[in-house]
Amino acid sequence: MIPELLVSDLDASLDFWCGPLGFRIRYERMDEGFARLERDGADVMLEQRDPGRRNWLTAELERPFGRGINFEIAIGKIDPVAAQLQAIGWPIFMQPEEKWYRAGNIEIGQRQFLVQDPDGYLLRLIEWIGERPSQNSRGGA
Repeated sequence: MIPELLVSDLDASLDFWCGPLGFRIRYERMDEGFARLERDGADVMLEQRDPGRRNWLTAELERPFGRGINFEIAIGKIDPVAAQLQAIGWPIFMQPEEKWYRAGNIEIGQRQFLVQDPDGYLLRLIEWIGERPSQNSRGGA
C-alpha cells in the first residue's frame, strides 16, 4: 500500500520529508503538483491541494490533516532523524520510546517516536529491535 497525501504546500512538504526525514524523490510531476518519495522501502506520494485540479476529497480538509490515522514508517535508526528534527526546532509529538507489541506467541520490539508533518499528518517512525517470546501465554494479538 502506498499512501497519497493531499498537502497544502508541496514545496514545504518536500523540504520536510526529504530534509530531516531522509526521503528522496523517486519521481515528480511538478506541473501537476505531485511527487513520489521513498526511504528504506517505504513509499509515499504527495499531491498539492488545488481547487482547480481534480483532488479526491470526501469532505472539507481541516488541519490537522489525517485525523485518526498514523503512518508507521520503518527506517534503519530513529535517533538521527529525531535529532535532526530537534536541531531545527520541529516539535516531536511523542518522544522516542521502546515498545514491545504482542503478536501471537511472540513480542515484536521497536523503538519509535511520532512527529507531525507540515499539514499535521501523524508519522510514527520505527526501528525494529527484535523478537522475544510472549509474556502472555494466551497468544493472540
